[in-house]
Amino acid sequence: MYTKITLLCLAAVALARPDRPAPAGYGYAPPTPAYAPPQPSYSAPQPSYEKPEEGMPFDFEYAVKDDYKGLDFDHNSNSDGKVVNGQYRVLLPDGRTQIVTYTADHHNGYQAEVTYEGEAQYPDPQPYNPAPSYSAPAPAYSAPAPTYEQPKPTYGAPRN
Repeated sequence: MYTKITLLCLAAVALARPDRPAPAGYGYAPPTPAYAPPQPSYSAPQPSYEKPEEGMPFDFEYAVKDDYKGLDFDHNSNSDGKVVNGQYRVLLPDGRTQIVTYTADHHNGYQAEVTYEGEAQYPDPQPYNPAPSYSAPAPAYSAPAPTYEQPKPTYGAPRN
């Protein structure tokens, strides 16, 4: 009996598989688009063969020196509107100072000369041995007293 039911179920599952094409009345063609592609809302840029504008003249300088954090850098720059000249200095982690002197204009672009002052220092690392600063706190509690009663049975004696 169970064998017949199992075979009938397997046959029903095999016949219901969607590996065959759909019957003729169930297929449909995809709808055609009912819109036109958007038209561009801008015009192409016109070529410009004008000479570039001159820049604004400027002159600035700043410096930071923080011995506690080991920071030491500065930057200065000036321009006459056509050519920018400047220099910046940075204290590197190895103890040298990197100096970059630069010139920039529309004809030659950015040109930098990099130099270093000092000699690189690589001291041997010291082992890290921190002093213990933590001790376990003493317990500030005692074991709680039991606050419950023996549970009462909620069922009767078993029946046979």
